[in-house]
Amino acid sequence: MQIRIISSGSKGNSMLFRAGDMYGMVDAGLTLRALTPRLEEAGVPFRGLDHILVTHGHLDHARSAGALAKRHHATVHCPEAMMQNRSVARAPRLSNTSDGMDTELLGEHGDKVRLQAVALPHDCHPTLAYKLTHDDRCLVVLSDIGRPDRQVAQRLSGAHVLMLEFNHCTEMLEAGPYPDSLKRRVGGDQGHLSNEQSQEMLTWLAGENLHTLVLTHLSAKNNQPEIALNCAMETLDKLGLSHIKVLIAKQEESLEPIQV
Repeated sequence: MQIRIISSGSKGNSMLFRAGDMYGMVDAGLTLRALTPRLEEAGVPFRGLDHILVTHGHLDHARSAGALAKRHHATVHCPEAMMQNRSVARAPRLSNTSDGMDTELLGEHGDKVRLQAVALPHDCHPTLAYKLTHDDRCLVVLSDIGRPDRQVAQRLSGAHVLMLEFNHCTEMLEAGPYPDSLKRRVGGDQGHLSNEQSQEMLTWLAGENLHTLVLTHLSAKNNQPEIALNCAMETLDKLGLSHIKVLIAKQEESLEPIQV
């Protein structure tokens, strides 16, 4: 399985994966106009997407999921509670994903990806993390979780590639331009992880299989890439895992492909 992170941040999140001849996407938070050239750049053929997985209903994750699915004749997989959401309503097919569900994603030529969904504490209910497995290689996508949760980490163990939210620096958030109500939301138990909280989750998630860590959903106003990177490297060093490759997902450009 190969992945390519199309965009990551408060303006829109999207990640492409390929397993054999199957193309899928986790979240479609950019506009259709912005996503199209990035998919073309990634080599996705016309009507080439088979599956679009949506983690939750916030627009920076779900914005164009239905429109993109309609264009590609793809199936949208999302929590049942958001199936009436305008962002997915145009999809030709909808499939329910819920906490604890174990689903097999099928490609046109028989390729199979196992999808496992895990519920997260976030202020858009329900919000899910996804664990994708193909040929015994495992990808974990974990973002928009309001607080560290050891049980969530245990259920998502075994990743070869881990996409983990490093949203904000606590000091920058407190001193930053957000109104107090938004600061409380972002920093609260139903908001987003601080760098320190992400370090705690990483301690529980980093196992013997892990070879690549991708820092995602960095706040443009309340974090800096070098701060998040230093926090991640510090934790990996303490775990004796300094050999693990660490990448930072970007908002304005796609990352190079990553082999899971």
